[in-house]
Amino acid sequence: MTTSADLIAKAQQYYLPIYRQREVILDRGQGARVWDSEGRDYVDFSAGIAVCGLGHADPDLLAALNEQAGKIWHTSNVFHSEPPLRLAEELVAASRFASRVFLCNSGAEANEAAIKLVRKYAASQGRTPDKRVIVTFRGSFHGRTLAAVTATAQPKYQEGYEPLPPGFRYVDFNDITQLEIAMAAGDVAAVMLEPVQGEGGVMPAAPGFLSAVRELCDHHGALLVLDEIQSGMGRTGTLFAHWQDGVKPDIVTLAKALGGGFPIGAMLAGPKVAEVMQFGAHGTTFGGNPLAAAVARVALRKLSSPAIANNVSRQSNALRAALTKIDAELGLFAQVRGRGLMLGAVLKPAYAGRAGEILDHAAAHGLLMLQAGPDVLRFVPPLNLTDAELTEGCARLHAALKVFAGRG
Repeated sequence: MTTSADLIAKAQQYYLPIYRQREVILDRGQGARVWDSEGRDYVDFSAGIAVCGLGHADPDLLAALNEQAGKIWHTSNVFHSEPPLRLAEELVAASRFASRVFLCNSGAEANEAAIKLVRKYAASQGRTPDKRVIVTFRGSFHGRTLAAVTATAQPKYQEGYEPLPPGFRYVDFNDITQLEIAMAAGDVAAVMLEPVQGEGGVMPAAPGFLSAVRELCDHHGALLVLDEIQSGMGRTGTLFAHWQDGVKPDIVTLAKALGGGFPIGAMLAGPKVAEVMQFGAHGTTFGGNPLAAAVARVALRKLSSPAIANNVSRQSNALRAALTKIDAELGLFAQVRGRGLMLGAVLKPAYAGRAGEILDHAAAHGLLMLQAGPDVLRFVPPLNLTDAELTEGCARLHAALKVFAGRG
């Protein structure tokens, strides 16, 4: 009989050693709870890095997958199938700005497509290559492909992959003065940002910041590209986070919760750029896969519902209250920030750099969590999180933090 230790040894032998995975084998899940291969249960406050927005084993997602699995799995983009066509139509309608959709397989691919569309649009406007700069923000995360990792303004993700593609410029997040200076030369084709930075410490855009960015883009003839891969699909309390900022983007990228755990990505193109890429300008073998699209249609419908929005608001308040209560006892957090069920608890300077250590304690107490850099605990549970799941998860967090703080 194969044991967990046997499987972990295989991972260490055969995987490219780019991950530092916890030494558990997750076997099954239901809602916001998962079980490992040895039968131990965990409350999941990570949701597969904000992917499982409807939790694990959602019956409607399962039904959509099983129904489509009995029909057709793959067609390529040489032929049509119904699920991706329906999904594209529904994404356009849901977005309130888009005219067309490009379906792909991941967030990095969606951002690569957005970067290419920006450059293609700039070329169509007569901009020379030196006037096709894309401005992004320090602390951002846009993916691991070469262009996307260059857009990611964090040196730790770029080190060793030089020479990086040219044409990117970085400024501090939420600093509109720096952005004005960066755009003053007239060579900026687009500004690309996350309404809430995820990997950058769960840092939301300041009030009015996105509106000011939109105004600068309009003034300089630049596009506004919003990476909603983590913040979108209801995560912050509205289907798209930028709705809360009252701006209309030119391009939006999606992935993660769009497929509820089934790999899919999408780039939504507004009317200004929707016709720029013509036949042969871009492509993908697996993008628009019928299985992924069938699941995503159901995920989109459920994540767009008032029930999810109301639950996110209610459970966000409850989670903040629980973190405040824990902190009143243990004094670990400098602040809790974010929107909806995308929250970050920032560790006080005395505990800086120890977020990973806390995650180890949490796992030992049956709670799966994430960090957002070394100083921030990241909370991105399923959006249909129940009261019982939240209560149990917070109890386990409390117990883990007491041990971490030497009070357990």
